[in-house]
Amino acid sequence: MTDIAIHSHVSQLTAPSATELAAALGSGLPEQPYAYQSRSLVEPDWRRFPGWRNVSTADWNNPQWQRAHCIKTVAQLRQVVGELLDDSCYADLERDQRERATMSMLLPPQMLNTIAPSLDTATRGGITEAFRTDPVRRYMVPLYSDRRQDWPSHPFAERDSLHEQDMWAVEGLTHRYPTKVLAEVVATCPQYCGHCTRMDLVGNSTPQVAKARFVMRPADRLKAMLDYLSTTPGVRDVVVSGGDVANLPWPRLEAFVSELIRISSIRDIRLASKAVVGLPQYWSSDEVRRGMERLVRLARSHDVQLAVHTHANAAQQITPAVAAAARGLIDTGLRDVRNQGVLMSGVNDSVEALLDLSFALLDGAAIMPYYFYLCDMIPFSEHWRTSVSHAQDLQQGILGYLPGFATPRIVCDVPFIGKRWVHQPLQYDRERGISYWTKNYRTSLEKGAEEPGNVTTHQYFDPIHTLPESGQDWWRRHASMVEVD
Repeated sequence: MTDIAIHSHVSQLTAPSATELAAALGSGLPEQPYAYQSRSLVEPDWRRFPGWRNVSTADWNNPQWQRAHCIKTVAQLRQVVGELLDDSCYADLERDQRERATMSMLLPPQMLNTIAPSLDTATRGGITEAFRTDPVRRYMVPLYSDRRQDWPSHPFAERDSLHEQDMWAVEGLTHRYPTKVLAEVVATCPQYCGHCTRMDLVGNSTPQVAKARFVMRPADRLKAMLDYLSTTPGVRDVVVSGGDVANLPWPRLEAFVSELIRISSIRDIRLASKAVVGLPQYWSSDEVRRGMERLVRLARSHDVQLAVHTHANAAQQITPAVAAAARGLIDTGLRDVRNQGVLMSGVNDSVEALLDLSFALLDGAAIMPYYFYLCDMIPFSEHWRTSVSHAQDLQQGILGYLPGFATPRIVCDVPFIGKRWVHQPLQYDRERGISYWTKNYRTSLEKGAEEPGNVTTHQYFDPIHTLPESGQDWWRRHASMVEVD
C-alpha cells in the first residue's frame, strides 16, 4: 500500500467512545492463575513458644543470643516448644536423626520462629499438624516420616553429588567454570539445612555420614586460594562460600575478601550467606555493617562488583528482621542482595509458592529473586526432589508476573557440567527420567580427554517415584547398574 492508501485505510477506523472505553477497561484483565497482592512482612511472636516466653526484644535482636540458643538436639527443641508438639512428633524426629539425616540439627531461633508462624499455640498439640506440614520445617527439621521408603535415595545419589572436591584447584577452591571459582572458606554454617548439597563436608558427622574434613590449616588454605587466583588471570568471578561466610570471624573474612579485591583479574565477588535469612541479626550488627562499608569502598576503588547471596525457600521466612538486614547491606553500597533457593517438593514446588516468595523478597526486602536450584542428588533426598519436567512447568508458570530482571531462573546443577536452565536438556527421556546435558567448556577433570570442539554429554536423573509405572519398573530392574546407556 502507498502512504496515501494507508492514510485512507486508517481514517476509516472508528475509535471507541469514552463510554465504551470505560466499560472495557473497568472490568480489568480476566481472572489470572495467580493473584498478586502486596503483603506486609510480619515478625512472628517468639513468645508463643513456652521456652521463649521471657525472651526480651533486646536479646532476640542480639546475634550472640541467637547463636547461643540455636537448637542442636531434640531435647533442646522440646525445651523450647514443649507440649505444643506431641510425643510422636519428637519420636519421629529422633528416628530421622538416627537413621536418615545427613546433616546434624542446627536451627537458629530466628528460623524456628518462622515455622508455623501464625497459629494459636495455647493448647497441647496445637501446632503438631501445622509443624508437620510447614514448608520451612520440612527442610530445616526433617522427620523420618517425610522420607520415602520405596526410594529413600536415588541409585546414583552421591555424597559429593556435584563432584566439587574432584575439581578443587587447591583445597576448598572448586574451579569448575572457565572464569568462575567457588571458595569454600569454612565448613560450618549458622544453620544446617537438611538438603545441603555439601553434606559430605559441611557440619558435624551424623550416624549416616562421617564428614570429610579440610586437612590444611585455615590460614594456609586461604593463602593457597589467593596464590592460585593471583596466578590464574582467567578467573574473574569468585563465590565466597562454605559453609557460610557468617561463620568465618569477620576480621578474617574481611582480610580474605580485601585480598581478593586486590587481585587485578577479579571483577565480581559474591558472598554466600544463609544467615541473611536465618540469622539476620548478624548482618545487621554494627561490626559487620562497618566492615561491609569498608569492603565496598575498597571494591569500588578497584572496579570490583560486590554482592551477597542468601537462601530463602518460603515466603514466611522473609520477615522485618530479614528486610532490615538486606536493606542495611544494600545501604553499604553493595551491587545486590540476591536469593538462591532450592526447589523442593512440599516446600515451594508450586507456582503460587514460588511467586509468593519472589514478591516477598522483591517487595518486602529488596532481595533479588535469582535462582531456584533443583535439589541435588544426595542420599536420602528423594522426598524433596522434583522432576525436570515439573520444574519446566513451574518455570513456565511464573513467567509474566515479575519484572524480567527479577524473574528467577529454575536451574539444574548437572554433575560435571554445572548450572543449566531446566529447558536446556539436549534430550529428555521422560519415561525413565533421564535427561542429557551438554556444555561448551571443559573442567579440570577433562584435560586431554577430548579434542577441542567435541561435546561431552552428562546425565541427570529424575526422582523415580515421579515416573510412570513403566519407568519405575525399569529402574527396579536396573537400579544396580553401573552406567545408563
